[in-house]
Amino acid sequence: MENWLPIFVLAPLGMAFINLLLTKVFRHISSYLTLSVVIFLLWLSLRFLGHESFFYAVGGWPPPLGISLVWDPLSQLLILIVSIITLAVTLFALPYMQQYTAQNKFYSLYLLMIAGMNGVILTGDFFNLFVFLEIASIASYALVAFGVEAEELEASFKYLVLGGVSSSIILLGIALLYSVTGTLNMADMSNVIHQGISKNLLFFTFALFLMGFGLKSAMVPFHAWLPDAHPSAPAPISAMLSGLIIKALGIYCVARIFFVIMGIVPIIRTVLLVLGGLSMVVGVFLAVGQWDFKRLLAYHSISQMGYVMVGIGLATPLGILGGLFHLLNHAVFKSLLFLCSGAFEYTTGTRQLKQLGGLMKKMPWTGTSCSIAALSISGVPPFNGFWSKLVIIIALFQAKFYFLGAVTVFVSFMTLISFVKVQKYSLFGSLPKRLQDIKEVPALMITGMVILAILCIGLGVLYPFYGPAVLESARNILLDPNNYLRYALP
Repeated sequence: MENWLPIFVLAPLGMAFINLLLTKVFRHISSYLTLSVVIFLLWLSLRFLGHESFFYAVGGWPPPLGISLVWDPLSQLLILIVSIITLAVTLFALPYMQQYTAQNKFYSLYLLMIAGMNGVILTGDFFNLFVFLEIASIASYALVAFGVEAEELEASFKYLVLGGVSSSIILLGIALLYSVTGTLNMADMSNVIHQGISKNLLFFTFALFLMGFGLKSAMVPFHAWLPDAHPSAPAPISAMLSGLIIKALGIYCVARIFFVIMGIVPIIRTVLLVLGGLSMVVGVFLAVGQWDFKRLLAYHSISQMGYVMVGIGLATPLGILGGLFHLLNHAVFKSLLFLCSGAFEYTTGTRQLKQLGGLMKKMPWTGTSCSIAALSISGVPPFNGFWSKLVIIIALFQAKFYFLGAVTVFVSFMTLISFVKVQKYSLFGSLPKRLQDIKEVPALMITGMVILAILCIGLGVLYPFYGPAVLESARNILLDPNNYLRYALP
């Protein structure tokens, strides 16, 4: 397995450049090259899921001197999420992206984004964390603007500026830690930090990382870029941004650095709980009044990430489990919702809810998938969103955060109201005259959506079969950083 680990980064990274060369001869091969890479990475992630943890020393140089990649339960969980979502999104993108020109450039940027995310998840040192974070970020800036319309260029520019600020803040935090620890290896740095460094410097670095990764994950009040970027991007990229980017570049880094590397402290727990609660409330209230389907979903991304932050911020076994469970579930149902919105726009030419209606009759596969995802995000049993929200709420009441628990229930109710509106105005009611001749989307787009719809049902019901091996093992890494240190260093 050790020798296979770099393939998670090298396969998409290498294919991104090979694709540009091959498409000069074979013009329409880029989509098939991308699909083959994505399928291979999913097979690889499933093949080694639950494998014993280890590190890979790049070039044979052992850490802390050399570059290392780490395969532990937390990275396994995130790699699995990325692999599943990218397969569904790629299937959807094959027919969807035919309405755009320069598809070879789209798929190369798409592969670079996957390589960057996988690199962030697997890397064992801060320098390469920053490098891979920038690879994924720069690719996503370009993909948001891929349609080159005025709205898309404006959204991409805002995303670029705030993303640059975020990266600069993160780089400053890394530089400060390196100045006092003398190492960039995460496990080695953790050892030095726990031996004792300046508390003031540590808290200042916490603040820098909170702002930097808070921007990447679009937590309130660092969320200004997201409501423009997500709706403006092509539907497959909207699904990637909401389903994966804000998690791999944001929430995952917060969990890995704050819990495993630096060590969680009470004041940081409190800040995470406050930011999580604020994101839940602000996001859902901004979403309720939206009539642009994709913008509504973008605001719900802010709200749902609040659930994850609250669960992780509790720093209790049940709270962290609920946060990671909701991280997985949100990746599935929010990606599905963005794909459904893209399917509606692909067929009807609009994403304004007031201009839709009666689509369930003409688009039964898309409509059913959309209904399943809407019920999942609203926390309706037995769908997956219900179970993760329930775990977080129980954890809050167990920890005696009664007010925050009540807020969480209220936000879930408001989410349900929001998606009742979506269902009413898009799927049911009378079909407008101009939409009388529309048809269901192509089969590959349906396949991508159906895969995620099945997961919305299965992830909740089948938890006993995969939960202990996948989610609970990842939780244990955050609860006891020594589990990470034992195998991240020789």
